[in-house]
Amino acid sequence: MKPIVAIVGRPNVGKSMLFNKLIGQRLSIVEDTPGVTRDRIYGESEWNGRKFTLVDTGGIEPRTDNEILKFMREQAQIAIDNAAVIVFLTDIKTGVTASDHEVANMLLRCGKPVVLAVNKMDSTGVTNPDIYEFYNLGLGDPIAVSAVHGHGTGDLLDACVAHFPPEDEEEAEDDFIRVALIGKPNVGKSSLTNRILGQQRMIVSDVPGTTRDAIDSVFENEKGKYIFIDTAGMRKKARVEENIERYSVLRATMAIDRCDVCLILIDANEGVTEQDTKVAGLAHEAGKACIIVVNKWDAVEKDDKTMDRMREDIRRDLSYMTYAPIVFISALTGQRVDRLFDLINYVNDQAATRITTGMLNNVLADAQTRVQPPTDKGRRLKIYYMTQVGIKPPHFVVFCNEKKLFHFSYQRYLENCIRNTFGLEGTPILLSIRQKGDKEE
Repeated sequence: MKPIVAIVGRPNVGKSMLFNKLIGQRLSIVEDTPGVTRDRIYGESEWNGRKFTLVDTGGIEPRTDNEILKFMREQAQIAIDNAAVIVFLTDIKTGVTASDHEVANMLLRCGKPVVLAVNKMDSTGVTNPDIYEFYNLGLGDPIAVSAVHGHGTGDLLDACVAHFPPEDEEEAEDDFIRVALIGKPNVGKSSLTNRILGQQRMIVSDVPGTTRDAIDSVFENEKGKYIFIDTAGMRKKARVEENIERYSVLRATMAIDRCDVCLILIDANEGVTEQDTKVAGLAHEAGKACIIVVNKWDAVEKDDKTMDRMREDIRRDLSYMTYAPIVFISALTGQRVDRLFDLINYVNDQAATRITTGMLNNVLADAQTRVQPPTDKGRRLKIYYMTQVGIKPPHFVVFCNEKKLFHFSYQRYLENCIRNTFGLEGTPILLSIRQKGDKEE
């Protein structure tokens, strides 16, 4: 894995702004409200040819009775435990506070390399004498930075890279399957992530919308290597009132874009809601391999037909996703959670399936023999051949005499013939129609 650099410090010293500046995009939510970053947020960055993972953490309040703040402190501690280097960010405007001293003592005890950065040093070419006060923290030379303007970030990254392990110890990330957990708020995405990882990775609360960002967690077991992306629940647009909530929906959409497999979580007590169909539709339109995960199955009163009825309801309400396998689990008790790994591997492999042109055209010839291509005003559709041009999702191009004659129902029929022969369970199929004379893409 790439080395991990964790940014820690008190709330509102500018950690998220520095994080965004270093990764070059607005991934972490930045607002003037303290405590906006509740969980750990991961981003990829590179400096002097070394790639690394940057982690933004919630502000550390050493002494607090507030439940969310306690969780934020625990999340920061987990980030520190996993990091190769820790950036301790402080604020020149407030100076060294008692909380800074406590955080510094905590970092000295952890035994990891710590780089001390003093933020909000916005003037260039002038050394603010107040910076010398930060030597009192006992963490070596403070580095002056401005998260807003980017001053001093090069010196900061130089100091971080100096502590990285040799490059040959890093592991290729291509071996990992990226899995996004998506669904409406409070459906159990964070609980499922925590159950899989075996640690309190996400803040789990009965308050919908506790997870505001898409957060990556690396996990490895005997079944394979995975990166789980837990996303903020997607709400109806009418309910997206705060700016923060709007960013979260965008973030969940971005998580779908960069994953290999989507776990679409549905609440067993509620069944498929209108919001579930929209969430599932995003994954389907993005061409991602999908598994429909019915969570909270332990809370449903059941007889021997309940599961079959629920499966039929899901197939009816998500009729455009008949290819997606359905699994019934309980993140709370762990029931059937282990089955997910086999399914994730299976649908990921299916989405990456390559089929030879020869085999495809055998299926095409057989399909045309059984059901003749349609005609319109005396003109019959002629299909010349079919070939595969892409994977994830499997993308097929069919060449014919006239696009207009290629009715949607016949496209659906061909898609079903391909699925009946080659499986392709868990993945959408992309079918492009080209007529004679069309230029190849």
